[in-house]
Amino acid sequence: MTRSGEWTDVLIVGGGPVGMALALDLTYRGIDCVVVDAGDGEVRHPKVSTIGPRSMELFRRWGVADTVRGAGWPADHPLDIAWVTQVGGHEVYRYRRGTAGSRPAFAHTPEPDQICPAHWLNPVLTRAVGVHPEGPLRLRTAVDRVLQSDDHVDAALTDHATGATGAVRARFLVACDGAASPIRRACGISAPARRRTRVFRNILFRAPELKERLGDRAALVYFLMRSSTLRFPLRSLNGSDLYNLVVGADDAAHRVDALSLISDALAVDTPVELLGDGEWRLTQRVADRYRAGRVFLTGDAAHTLSPSGGFGLNTGIGDAADLGWKLAATLNGWAGRGLLDTYETERRPIAVQSLEEADLNLRRTLRRRVPPEIRLDGPEGERARTEMAERLESSGVQREFDAPEIHFGLRYRSPAVIEDPGVPIRRGKPDADWRPGSEPGYRAAHAWWDATTSTLDLFGHGFVLLRFAGLAGLAGVERAFAERGVPLTVRNGGGGEIAKLYERSYVLVRPDGHVAWRGDDLPRDPVAFVDTVRGDRAGAVRGDR
Repeated sequence: MTRSGEWTDVLIVGGGPVGMALALDLTYRGIDCVVVDAGDGEVRHPKVSTIGPRSMELFRRWGVADTVRGAGWPADHPLDIAWVTQVGGHEVYRYRRGTAGSRPAFAHTPEPDQICPAHWLNPVLTRAVGVHPEGPLRLRTAVDRVLQSDDHVDAALTDHATGATGAVRARFLVACDGAASPIRRACGISAPARRRTRVFRNILFRAPELKERLGDRAALVYFLMRSSTLRFPLRSLNGSDLYNLVVGADDAAHRVDALSLISDALAVDTPVELLGDGEWRLTQRVADRYRAGRVFLTGDAAHTLSPSGGFGLNTGIGDAADLGWKLAATLNGWAGRGLLDTYETERRPIAVQSLEEADLNLRRTLRRRVPPEIRLDGPEGERARTEMAERLESSGVQREFDAPEIHFGLRYRSPAVIEDPGVPIRRGKPDADWRPGSEPGYRAAHAWWDATTSTLDLFGHGFVLLRFAGLAGLAGVERAFAERGVPLTVRNGGGGEIAKLYERSYVLVRPDGHVAWRGDDLPRDPVAFVDTVRGDRAGAVRGDR
């Protein structure tokens, strides 16, 4: 248990993936933190399974990407998405995505998405962060009360394992305490629903022989095309025997037992063990504010999205990466007065955009009309399935599972980003060859610096100025950064592919890997330039409400 009056730089409330991602980022930056979580760390019904490519890039920075990839997902298991009348029944359409071991390398990232369900991911992150007393994570520890002062936050804690009470005083508190977020409510921050609430059931089951019986019809996700209740994904969680079935919980579905629903979803006769059946409500929200004084919201405390597309967890991990470097800059004394305010300015619009994209994916499934003929054997059924396959492909169902322009193409606009005046922004295309470039506000492009080093590996501990031109004027810029105490590394970007990709003679990349500025000439006023990118310019731009 924490000692009475213990000090820390940052108190993180919530030890889920987002809270631990923030702890990893702060530790990476040498910032002391304490993580408290009321649970025992065990995941009893894993729902998260796909870790998006941008999150994997951040895990690469924090040194856990290889462990996530090695957590257990079989490299030879298909990553395909199949639309079926039943699993093992008629297949209507298949989006082929290869396997983790065989798919070609992507041009836009060194770390493609990875299947790692929560019951694998949480232990990986827990070990990386460390459980008290070896690390900052305190399990079975609840926050009872939070009081803010001008220069700190006091939190009263209870260790439910021992009943002991204590307190932590922190410079900042970050709420990663879930969609209901008691801390958000205590701060008086509203998070109104943006769509009507929908009710679903998650049915977790084990089917040890199903994969073998399916053979080459196995997939990662099976979208059922059976009824209004069974039209949602049945997903393989471990590439072996563990599955999750999402069921629309309308009035009729409430009365159907889980084993009957599983039986209806499967066309093959195979042994099934029911492991869990839980109802959940999808309420799509974005908090009105992300900050109240020294308290910040991240992850589900700040936003809850439809799981369609897998943006929820990845949006939360992006929150952690944005907030982490800004807290570190503030605690290390070189942040500008407005830098912490840019956390909301930059991240809240991303949550809004991601919510809209996820809801579009959900509505595509909800609105799909399924003719009963697709379940028939013979020529009539074949014609119906062919027509449905054409409609599925033309409706963009692939976008739900491969959307690099969402994972990498969302743009920060804030007072700490210097935009290109009058230069149109390129829009990404959802294919394996697309990649972002160096437009201000975007995540800087990946290219191979050498055989094993991505350009992304150059960024993290301070600002990096990539130089593709001469040295004239660099001394003044370096001096301005040094006078403000802002860490800066200048790297010769060279020529060839990287110079073409980055487009300008100079590109300044922030500690989070996003572009702060680019130009063919260095700034005429280096001090004003540094003050802008460290968040010390007036006129904060507010995010989309």
